[in-house]
Amino acid sequence: MSGPGSGPGAARGARRGGLALLALLALLTCRARCEKASNVILILADDQDVQLGGMTPMKKTKALIGDAGAVFVNAFTVTPLCCPSRSSVLTGRYPHNHEVRNNSLSGNCSSARWQTGPEASAFPVFLSKQKYQTFFAGKYLNQYGKKEAGDVGHVPPGWDQWHALVGNSLYYNYTLSVNGVEEKHGDRYESDYLTDLITNRTLHFLENRSPQRPFFLMLSPPAPHSPWTPAPKYQKQFADVKAPRDGSFDKPGKDKHWLLRQPVNPMTDSSLAFLDSAYRRRWQTLLSLDDLVESLVSKLESIKELNNTYIFYTSDNGYHAGQFSLPIDKRQLYEFDIRVPLMVRGPGIKPKQTLQAPVLNIDLAPTILDISGTNLSSVDVDGQSFLSQMAPSLRNGTTRPFFLVEYNGEGHPTTDPACPKLGPGLSQCFPDCVCEDAFNNTYACVRTLDAHDDLQYCEFADSESFVEVYNLTSDAHQLENIVKRVDPAVLQTMNQRLIKLQSCQGDSCRDNK
Repeated sequence: MSGPGSGPGAARGARRGGLALLALLALLTCRARCEKASNVILILADDQDVQLGGMTPMKKTKALIGDAGAVFVNAFTVTPLCCPSRSSVLTGRYPHNHEVRNNSLSGNCSSARWQTGPEASAFPVFLSKQKYQTFFAGKYLNQYGKKEAGDVGHVPPGWDQWHALVGNSLYYNYTLSVNGVEEKHGDRYESDYLTDLITNRTLHFLENRSPQRPFFLMLSPPAPHSPWTPAPKYQKQFADVKAPRDGSFDKPGKDKHWLLRQPVNPMTDSSLAFLDSAYRRRWQTLLSLDDLVESLVSKLESIKELNNTYIFYTSDNGYHAGQFSLPIDKRQLYEFDIRVPLMVRGPGIKPKQTLQAPVLNIDLAPTILDISGTNLSSVDVDGQSFLSQMAPSLRNGTTRPFFLVEYNGEGHPTTDPACPKLGPGLSQCFPDCVCEDAFNNTYACVRTLDAHDDLQYCEFADSESFVEVYNLTSDAHQLENIVKRVDPAVLQTMNQRLIKLQSCQGDSCRDNK
């Protein structure tokens, strides 16, 4: 006689139990693997400072991203110039590793060597492998789309939708590469104003995306870069605004590198009028970017993606307007040029956080890849994910106490005809023949920022081997170079750190011992 656990019925029950167990395992496995990863949006402004009030016009952005998430008050670019900085954002590497030196083709900006080298392993390539839908709109790299750089037909790997500006920032009368096809634009506000065009094409992409797959958007508007062309509705805003007159404004560059000692001090009335006008128009252009952020957040909410989307807002470098009597530009080692805005909202990030630990633009790529689920050990980056800082419930991690800032100076081999008294080797000599750059404005700095020290140590590659040292705890505006008064042991430590960082690659760039 058969026992209670035997016979055909028991066998069928066992099979059903086994199938149920397999189904449960499949469900759990799919939940781990099949849940859609978080979406990511990176908004990269062009030349937006944070030290001189550059975020003041961005009321909507501060409310919708900053107040809704984390504000990093110590965010830095590793190089204060557009193309090298953007190359660092895309690769997660210091300039000495991606080898983009300046904004020229000869400086490796969007060159054939860049395209076959660092660009081929930029972070969008890895997002594409993770089945992200990828969309780019706006300024890419300063030499992108030029005939010598592959023309408009070159679409970098990793991008599904590509709406990239040919060359440097413009608001009207520009050319786009739209998925490798040339598209020319004129000066009609409704159809051509670039910031608004980026907004409209982004909203169209979101409306037509595949809901089953995550998306990554990189939006790179021209604001607030020159030529500072505001939208018609904003041309009368900030009529009484002037560049701030505090800190290092119109102070002589005493004890600094020779380039900082050459501007006329005090500044001429014409230089002051020029920089005030530029400052005002920069703010005007930012109002359209603020509108972009508002439209984007509203769209994400309407398609029910806002709560599953990380939004990063930052800039490629800072800016100055009259500091140390330099009228307008970037390229310098000082806080106003190397500090950038950085705000992030998204899943797991508590609102209204103010985070103090230093974060670099080379950290954006590993952080975005970390969010996507990419194994960071498989990616060649110098930066580190800061997901643990803004969402400690999701990740463990460490912060860095010091880091590298490096820059390769640019000059003209011949004298500028507009400034014949200056001689060769200089560039960016406007207005009033005040030069913002030179071949030997080439420097490397180690910036130390932790609970104990707030220091900067910089060495120039020039005939003087010039050194600048600042204690930002007591001298926040870097008015006094203390190289001759600082403890020699501190100088030696900083020099050794600098030597190590200048040759670091990958893991060694994150070794803070």
